[in-house]
Amino acid sequence: MDFSHNDKTNALLAKLDAFIAEHIAPIEKDVYRFHHQENNHGDWKKWKLHPGTEALKVKAREAGLANLFLPDAELGEGLTTLEYAPMAERMGKYLFAPEIFNCNAPDTGNMEVLYHFGNQAQKDQWLTPLLAGEIRSVFGMTEPDVASSDATNMAATIIEDGDEVVINGKKWWSTGLGHPNAAFTIFMGLSNPDNDKHSRHSMVIVPLDTPGVTVKRMLDAYGDYDAPYGHGEMHFDNVRVSKDNIIMGLGKGFAIAQGRLGPGRIHHCMRAIGMAEKSLELALKRGHERVAFGKPIIRLGGNLERVAEARMAIEQARLLTLHAAWKIDNLGVKHAMTEISAIKVVVPNMLQSVVDMALQLHGGAGMCSDFPLASFAAGARALRLADGPDEVHKGMVSRLELKKYQ
Repeated sequence: MDFSHNDKTNALLAKLDAFIAEHIAPIEKDVYRFHHQENNHGDWKKWKLHPGTEALKVKAREAGLANLFLPDAELGEGLTTLEYAPMAERMGKYLFAPEIFNCNAPDTGNMEVLYHFGNQAQKDQWLTPLLAGEIRSVFGMTEPDVASSDATNMAATIIEDGDEVVINGKKWWSTGLGHPNAAFTIFMGLSNPDNDKHSRHSMVIVPLDTPGVTVKRMLDAYGDYDAPYGHGEMHFDNVRVSKDNIIMGLGKGFAIAQGRLGPGRIHHCMRAIGMAEKSLELALKRGHERVAFGKPIIRLGGNLERVAEARMAIEQARLLTLHAAWKIDNLGVKHAMTEISAIKVVVPNMLQSVVDMALQLHGGAGMCSDFPLASFAAGARALRLADGPDEVHKGMVSRLELKKYQ
């Protein structure tokens, strides 16, 4: 296995690093300040993007740095999962950077669904404007009234009625729902209750302005609404859309989800590793700049050991994630299930630990929006639940291990 960067990756990384240094790093504090001052409230209809966002998206596209996640040489740069991984890490250091490069969740996953499983009409109507960065999208999976750690519990329904399907149910923690450009959701629901449990659900494209779709609220995480993106609750009351909006066919929801979640978890984890690197960088700077009891605080209270532990944990998590990416590329998602589940546990826990260490070194400053650490901490904790809680992924790893000895 070779995780080293090839010439194509190195060239793109150089362009990406230069773009970040010139256009993103200088406005980082201004963007965070704008989002917190202008948007950190529950009235999501008034949320705004930072004024420089759209112009930077254009610059990134002109620089050939848009849609890097997509393994298509015409629509993106044709990168493999392993080649894209370090790009995601770089973007992860800045909470708003993925949107600039059109590599933001959940749009990346939704674009992959439409790219791999959508028909041509669906691609023309929804994938094309997503790739152009003109609209945003949502993924409706988790539900408030059932234990969503078992995805087969999904109770929201998709019922055929002539040339249409009728959709009923509730979805929550739908990331990006508060974004001003959010246009549609990919809704996953129960369509074939008599099939085996992994063939009962389907995915349907639902425009958010369809009658019967109600955005009930944005959900705050640790008091932060993550504006202007947001995680919201949607209700669907007898929502009707054309059967043409069904992706791949009824009962195919879980088959699609497996393809969506494999590369997507690499993206999530590499962005999280970027957050950990940023947290460690901030901790070291703060530790050298601040003096207490006659010494730089980096040399007090065991902080040097904590720095060493953070570096070792980050390197271990990165290697495990790159291993998972290599297996996806070379053997396929089905042969990388242990590694995909493992990184989903290891990386967010690592990030949570590193961010907490950095927060402690920053004292009160780490708790407020002067630094991104509080948002990183909320994101780390959320990642231990998003796309399945730790316990589900540990269960998957243990089942796969037991199979080897049966």
